[in-house]
Amino acid sequence: MLLKLHIKIQQTLFILVVANLLMNEVSAEQSTIPDSQIHGFIAQGLINVNGSNFVNDDGELSAELTEVGLNGSYQLNSHFRLAGQLVYLNGGNRYGDGFRVDYVFLDWSLHQTEHWQVNLYLGRFKNSHWLYSGTRDVPFIRPSIILPQSVYFDGGRDIDIGAYGGALKISHNSDSMGDFDFNMSSSTINISKEQTKNFLSKQAFGEMSNSYDFQVSLYWQPALSSWRFGLILLDKEFTYEADEQGERFFDSYMTKQRVMANMSFEGESWEFSGVVFRDQNVIDGFYSPSSYKDRVAEGFFIQSRYRINQALTLLARYDRFYADRNDKDGQDLEQKTGGLFPSYFNYQHDRTLGLSYDISDKTRLQFEYHYVEGTARLTPRLLPDFAINNNEHWNLWAIELMYWF
Repeated sequence: MLLKLHIKIQQTLFILVVANLLMNEVSAEQSTIPDSQIHGFIAQGLINVNGSNFVNDDGELSAELTEVGLNGSYQLNSHFRLAGQLVYLNGGNRYGDGFRVDYVFLDWSLHQTEHWQVNLYLGRFKNSHWLYSGTRDVPFIRPSIILPQSVYFDGGRDIDIGAYGGALKISHNSDSMGDFDFNMSSSTINISKEQTKNFLSKQAFGEMSNSYDFQVSLYWQPALSSWRFGLILLDKEFTYEADEQGERFFDSYMTKQRVMANMSFEGESWEFSGVVFRDQNVIDGFYSPSSYKDRVAEGFFIQSRYRINQALTLLARYDRFYADRNDKDGQDLEQKTGGLFPSYFNYQHDRTLGLSYDISDKTRLQFEYHYVEGTARLTPRLLPDFAINNNEHWNLWAIELMYWF
């Protein structure tokens, strides 16, 4: 109840901030208010998936590629700033359809000098630990329509993008050593019924909750270098309370502990990025009262972008994910489940080619093609849809037109 009230208060706060910003925009002809900003985006596309339920169950061409967002910030004084974003998403089976508040928080500038900056974020703050976690919610900033699923699993989009609590960021600039960014956050996540079904199973009628989410990250960009390196540690705890009537699953306790490293390079024409990670996932219960699963998942992706000119950019990416590092080909999984879980549900590898073309300074057309092997990152995660996802190899293409202001 307290969490729902907390969310309602933050949503109301966001609406008031946006309303105030809109009023300022209306009177912009009379005066300019540098302390307030408002931006937005509209993106609509077509996506076609052949061989899996990544977007829909029938495999038909779909317009379930809609992203609409409005974000704003208001500088209260030299130390405090309010910021928030409201979005509408329609991504088919990737995540729930509808409106949501991605973030709404108070940014408190605790300390600022020539070489040091310390900020505290309170509320539903934005996840800024991962390489693209701070940009995955805005279509024209992220590198592709669909991010590498090994790390940015769309089924967990609303869980990973923001959380309720506090975050601390310490930035230091050294003329000899370069730039350092240290981030630490402690929070909890509100999980809806739809998110529970996407993550666990369509037959999961109980309540999934997050009791603990702690993350730490450190980024370093050497002096006079275009390279940036990052290290991230994550620890999450979840519980599942089964519905007493008609529930086929059981109460359970789940944990995820992640170690992730990344690097990125941004030059005049070339961009390179890469991520490697390892997750330890524990599930105590769920399938049966005595069930206990402790598996280590791992994966990586490497990506390159080449800017041909100011308008046209090409993209190539290779993405690999293993749900169990001790059973990478999935043969043990298939044997232990008597064939219920085909081997290809233990991995998912994606080869992606894409391009983006800037029609104007505020309009972009983006296209990409994915060839995928395996189904380990499809929704629902714990009890997959075997009937529909009966192909080890599948592909998709997507095209999206986006406008921002």
